[in-house]
Amino acid sequence: MSTKARLAKLREQLSENEVDAILVSTPENRRYLSGFAGSAGYLLVSSDDTVLATDFRYIEQAGNQAPDFRVVRISSSVDWFTELTSENGLRRVGFESRDMTVSAHSAFQNAIDELESSLRPELVPTPTVVEKLRAVKDEGELKLIGRAVELADQALDEVAPGIAPGMTERAIAWELEKAMRERGADEISFDIIVGSGPNGALPHHRAGDRVIEDGDPIVIDMGATYEGYCSDLSRTIFVGEPDDKFRRVYDTVLRAQLLAEEKVTEGMTGGEVDGLARDVIVEAGHGDEFGHSLGHGVGLAVHEAPTVGPRGEDPITEGMVFTIEPGIYISGWGGVRIEDMVVLENGRARVLSKAHKLALS
Repeated sequence: MSTKARLAKLREQLSENEVDAILVSTPENRRYLSGFAGSAGYLLVSSDDTVLATDFRYIEQAGNQAPDFRVVRISSSVDWFTELTSENGLRRVGFESRDMTVSAHSAFQNAIDELESSLRPELVPTPTVVEKLRAVKDEGELKLIGRAVELADQALDEVAPGIAPGMTERAIAWELEKAMRERGADEISFDIIVGSGPNGALPHHRAGDRVIEDGDPIVIDMGATYEGYCSDLSRTIFVGEPDDKFRRVYDTVLRAQLLAEEKVTEGMTGGEVDGLARDVIVEAGHGDEFGHSLGHGVGLAVHEAPTVGPRGEDPITEGMVFTIEPGIYISGWGGVRIEDMVVLENGRARVLSKAHKLALS
């Protein structure tokens, strides 16, 4: 989908949200709508104008990456905003209330208050407008996401067979990051999780200095970023010969994941998809040990729409990319999480992640 097509979809939202323009501050939303990958700036999109406002550092980059936008150089003040709203007669301007800080909002409001009363625009909260557009991926986005998924898959399948007693969690995380970067990843999507032994009971454990021991389950959660797009992958491995407890827990998590991947269909809510896997874990007696959502969208951000969890009310639709990652976490013992990324195509889930899974049964 071209920038022009994305802007056309955004402009359809202006009337629905009863605003004359939308001020975009979220970095991922700026990139999605304009192509601009710089770390600072705003977009101001109205029915007949598209402005990218950024500082001196990014003026040339903005011109190159966002040819459909008029680039405005800004300084520490927000006078550029009130000049544009006055010039274009904008009276109601939506802003990304989930992203904008209190101090930034105060700066905009103070600048507005200095205008003549007839020229003062109203700032209107418009959260998730662009995020909902981003939730459905186009063909180009799917190719970039697919490559990010491949990078993580290949890195894990290379590193995992060499994990052995005596290694530290931190060393494993570094080997995984290095393998992804050597294959072409721009960066890692998030700090790599390596939770060995009892640390695996902490869903977001940071890789530390714990030394791997024989008989450890190890939860690994990792992802690559490629041309702005992210991947997210979890696998649980076992050092040595898996015992009966690990086999039971792993089998439960895997059954829950495979059922959800098989049964998800277009039109189900995120909560209904979550329930597919959660019911399996509850029936196995581990309901209290699965405390997070089943999944989340992935794209320019590693966590984005749609929400695939108990409170997910929006329907899953064609072109959405999301994770399916059930887990069981037992304090003092460890955990098991298995995570794939999927895309909804032809009403069903197509699994993107190909990294090896244990075959215990």
